[in-house]
Amino acid sequence: MALLDITLLAATDTAPTPAGGQLVTAALIGIAVIIVLITWVKLHPFLSLTIGALLTGAIAGLGIADSVTSYTTGFGSTMGGVGILVALGAIYGKLLADSGGADQIVDTLVARASARSLPWMMGLIGAIIGLPMFFEVGLVLLVPVIILVARRSGVSLMKIAIPTLAGLSAMHGLVPPHPGPLAAIAALDANLGLTLGFGVIVAIPAIIVAGPLFARYAARWVDVPVPHLFEVDPTEHTRRRPSFGATLTSILLPVLLMLIKAVADIAAPGSDALWKTTLDFLGTPVIALLLAVLVGFFLLGRGAGFDRDRINEIVGASLGPIAGILLIVGAGGGFKQVLVDTGIGAVIADLVAGSSISVLILAWLVAVVIRIATGSATVATITAAGILQPLTETLDQPMIALLVLAIGSGSVFLSHVNDAGFWLIKEYFGLNIPQTLKSWTVLECLISVVGLVGVLLISLFV
Repeated sequence: MALLDITLLAATDTAPTPAGGQLVTAALIGIAVIIVLITWVKLHPFLSLTIGALLTGAIAGLGIADSVTSYTTGFGSTMGGVGILVALGAIYGKLLADSGGADQIVDTLVARASARSLPWMMGLIGAIIGLPMFFEVGLVLLVPVIILVARRSGVSLMKIAIPTLAGLSAMHGLVPPHPGPLAAIAALDANLGLTLGFGVIVAIPAIIVAGPLFARYAARWVDVPVPHLFEVDPTEHTRRRPSFGATLTSILLPVLLMLIKAVADIAAPGSDALWKTTLDFLGTPVIALLLAVLVGFFLLGRGAGFDRDRINEIVGASLGPIAGILLIVGAGGGFKQVLVDTGIGAVIADLVAGSSISVLILAWLVAVVIRIATGSATVATITAAGILQPLTETLDQPMIALLVLAIGSGSVFLSHVNDAGFWLIKEYFGLNIPQTLKSWTVLECLISVVGLVGVLLISLFV
């Protein structure tokens, strides 16, 4: 997940250098222990992830003290990034639901779309929201809409959630201005406009295949009820609702702020002008979502006739249900940091880089193995770009742009228990580990593979 991945890169400079086989064995044992503790022993995921992380660090040669330090560093970085966003998103989601604003959006969507077209509409919404936004921000904004659309329409939760997540994830991995693609563009000296154009072309079929088309199968494999999140007691629901326009404005505010920041970064990179500094501040994910919450107090809360006490009650009630989610996601970030600090990503990347296959397939493979090993899309992207940078001397700009996209496609492959995003999806939608693997993990693999196929097809014509 890009937002927290960036904060984890600095620690890789001091990684130990035990044998590669030892690192791979440590990672495999750690992952196996986590899965067994959760699924067989029925231990809480927070404790299971903590135990698995510390065991992995010890086997990999970090030592107990350094393993604990690595774990707590990753936990803190995750809570400082994703944790804040989840908390703000929970407040906003509760306000959106209790005010009736979510009902306005959902009623409009359900009224204007058939059960067959709803998954396609949700995929489009996910892609639009995901274009300028970090995955985590888009997720916490759209979770209440996903849940209420599924509840109100009677359509399977997976048929609504999967297309939306596909739109968010494909944009996150393939299209600048997300941190991963931007970092690869900088490392490989790729053309930003060309990469952006190719990225959108590659992302569209990836969203279609991993979204509405895959959702038909995911709904059969993962037949789960709609979670009880964002439910409103009908006897307490106010008859007054905020308008559709006010609700839409509050939802789109952080999207617009981050989009404007992204455009400014492209138009004036490195500028320290006051207008650019201001846009950078307002477009920071935490600030953008905080402003959405504050504006929501007026547009949604006041629009529904809530007084100050009622709004404070909503804020307090929104935080309790997500305490478990925050601990699990933080522990996932801690496990990821332990893996990053062992240096396993560099070991696996060096092994794959010794191959003589197509440069685009090689780029995808390098990113894939680092992603699987560390759970970090951004670490995978930046590491793969660094390894492959010498190859760009013999490539023209279109091929370099495709190289960036091949790396981006590989960086989202096989999200599993070492990815904080895996736990976000699992907890938000009330899934168990096998269900999360059969839905979210398969979705990520489809985006990755379809993205690679799109890159290879474009390479035939450039």
